[in-house]
Amino acid sequence: MLSLANERQRRLVLDSLWLGLVGAAAAQLFMRLLEISQNIFLKNIAGYQPPGLPEEGGVLVEIIGSHGLWLIPVVTTLGGLIAGIMVFSIAPEAEGHGTDSAVKAFHRAGGLIRTRVTPLKMMASAITIGSGGAAGREGPTALIAAGIGSIYATARHRPDDERRLLVLIGISAGLSAIFRTPIGAAIFAIEVLYADMEFETGALLYALLASVMAFTVNGMIDGWEPLFNVPADLTVSGAFDYVEYAILGIAGGIVATLMPVIFYRTRDLFHKIPVPPHIKPAIGGLAVGLMALELPEVLGGGYGWLQMAMDGDLALDLLLVLIFAKTLAMSLSVASGGSGGVFAPSLFVGGMLGGVIAEILNQNPAAFVLVGMAAVFSGAGRVPIATLFMVTEMTGGYHLLAPAALVVALSYMVQVTLSTPLKYKSLYEAQIPNRDRRRDIDLLEGITVADVMTKEFDSVPLTMALQDLATEFERTHHHGFTVVDDEGCLAGVVSLTDLERAMLTEHFETHIVAEIAVRDGLATGYADETVSEALWRMGNRRIGRLPIVDRHDRRKLVGVLRRQDIIHAYEHAIANRKTVSSRLRELRAAHEGKVQVIEVDIDTNHAFEGKTVQAMAEHLPHDCILVSIRRNNRILIPHSDTIIQREDHLVILASESCAVATEQALHSPA
Repeated sequence: MLSLANERQRRLVLDSLWLGLVGAAAAQLFMRLLEISQNIFLKNIAGYQPPGLPEEGGVLVEIIGSHGLWLIPVVTTLGGLIAGIMVFSIAPEAEGHGTDSAVKAFHRAGGLIRTRVTPLKMMASAITIGSGGAAGREGPTALIAAGIGSIYATARHRPDDERRLLVLIGISAGLSAIFRTPIGAAIFAIEVLYADMEFETGALLYALLASVMAFTVNGMIDGWEPLFNVPADLTVSGAFDYVEYAILGIAGGIVATLMPVIFYRTRDLFHKIPVPPHIKPAIGGLAVGLMALELPEVLGGGYGWLQMAMDGDLALDLLLVLIFAKTLAMSLSVASGGSGGVFAPSLFVGGMLGGVIAEILNQNPAAFVLVGMAAVFSGAGRVPIATLFMVTEMTGGYHLLAPAALVVALSYMVQVTLSTPLKYKSLYEAQIPNRDRRRDIDLLEGITVADVMTKEFDSVPLTMALQDLATEFERTHHHGFTVVDDEGCLAGVVSLTDLERAMLTEHFETHIVAEIAVRDGLATGYADETVSEALWRMGNRRIGRLPIVDRHDRRKLVGVLRRQDIIHAYEHAIANRKTVSSRLRELRAAHEGKVQVIEVDIDTNHAFEGKTVQAMAEHLPHDCILVSIRRNNRILIPHSDTIIQREDHLVILASESCAVATEQALHSPA
C-alpha cells in the first residue's frame, strides 16, 4: 500500500517526478542525435531519405538521389564500424539492443550500470540507426534511461533495492517520452523482467508517475498526437471479425517463435567469425546495406513504411517479403554487436504480417496492420500487456482494444507453447522465468566478494620473460595471472590464451609479459560489493577471474575472484538455505507453531560484534535459529563463517521454552 506518510515512499515519489523530467530530456537529446546522424549518413552521403512519420516532421515519400541506392552499403558499413569501435573499446555491455543489459542489471547487479554506458549508448545507437541499421529506439532508450536511474541512485547513495526501482522508473520515463505511451511504457518496465506472466508490481505506481511526467514534458515540445495516424472509425463490425483477428494472433505467435531463433542464431554465427568484435557490426552493416539495394524498406526503424502499410499503399508481395527480410536485417544489425533496439523492427514485422492477412481476407489494412504490430512483439518479447497498451497509444486505435487483446493473448500463448523445446525462447535473454527464480539470483546478493575471493594468489611481474611465464603456467596449471608492477600494484592481467597467441610470433623468447598483458580498460571488483555484482561484470567481459582492488586505491590488489569461487559460494548458499528451511520445519513440527520471533540490533561493543555466526551459536540455546541478517537494507542469508557487524539487524526464531534464554544471550553485555 502506498502511503505518503512513509519517508521512503515520499522520497521515491519525488524521484519519479524528477526522473520523468530527466528521462524526457534524455529522450529528446537522443532523438536529436538520431536526426543529425540520419542527415549525415543517409541524406547527405547516400542521398537517400526513407519515408518519415508526419507527426515527427517527416513526409511519407521515399527520396532516392541521383546516384540511386549504391552508396547505402557504404554508409551502413561505416556506421557499423564507428559504433563497433566505440562500444567495444569503451563499454562492451552497450552492445546489442540495450533492454537486455538493463534487465541483467536489475536481476544480477543490483541495478548498477556503469556511468559511461549512458552517453556511449546514446551516441552508438544514433550512429547505428541513423546510418540505416535495421534497429529501433526502444532498446537504446531503455538502457539510456535505466543508466540515468542507476547514476542517480549511486549519486544519492541509495541501497540496491531502491536502485533497482529507479532503473525501472528511468526506463518507463524514457520510453514514454520517445513513443508517447504513458501507460504502456510503465507496464513495459515492470513486465519485461520476467518471461512468465509476472510483474514487478511494487514499481508500477512510481513508473506511472515518471511515465506521465515524461509524456507531459515531451508533449509540450513535440505535441500530443499519437505517432501513427489511423482512421477514427476503426471498429469491429461483427462477431466473425474476431475469428479473422484470431488467425492474425496465431500467425503472429508463429512468427514470434521464429524471431528469437533467427536473432540469436545470427549472433552465434557472428561470435564464430575470427575477427575482432569491433569489426563485426560493420560486417552486419554491409550485409544490411546490400539487402537495401533491393529492399530499402529494411533500413532503420521503418515507421514511415508502417504508416504506408496502414494506408494500403504497399503491395501484397512486398508485405510478405518484408516479414522475413526485416527479421534478417534486424538480426544482422543488432546481433552482430551493433547498437539498437528490437521493438521497432518487431512492430514492423507484425505490421507487415497484419497487412498480408488483411489483403488475403479483404479487410481494412489500417485495422489489421495496427493490431498486427502488437501480434509479433507481444510474443517474441514476452510482454503481451505492455505491447497491447503501447501499440494502442502509439496509434490512437482505442476502438480496437478488444481485438488487439485477443491477438496478443493468442500470440503469447502460441509463442510460449512452440518455443518450450527451443534454446532461444525470447528476444530478451536476460529475462528470468518468474519471481521465484529471482530468489536464486538473490542468494549471491547476500554474499560479499570478501567472503569468497581467493586471498592467496600468484602474480607475475611486468618484466617477466614469456619463457618464464610459460613455465609458471605449466607449474601452477592456472589459466591466468594478475600482473603487478615494481611496487606490487596491479598493472594488468595475462591469460594462457595471450601466451599461446604470443608463442606463434617470431622471437618469442625475447618478449616480456608487459607486451602481451591486458592493461587498458581492465575490469576490477571490490571486496565490499556483492558476488552477484562481480558476476555480472565477469559475464559481461567474458572473463574467468576478476582482480579485486581496494575501493580507495584501485592499484592495490587485495584478492582475485575466480569462477570456482563463485560456484562454491552459490553451492554454499543453496546448502545453507536448505538447512535453514529444514530447521524451520523442525521447529514448527516440534512446537506446533509455538515459535517466537526475536530481533536484535548489533550496537558498538556488542558481545557478538566481529564474531562469526558459528562462534555466536556457541552462546545461544540449541532450540533457536538465526534466520536472517539485515545489513545496509540488504537481507543476508547467514552461514557459519558470516561475520556479525555493527548495525546488523538479526532475526532469530526460538521455541517458547528457550525464548527467554535466547533473549538474555542476545542482550548480554560485551
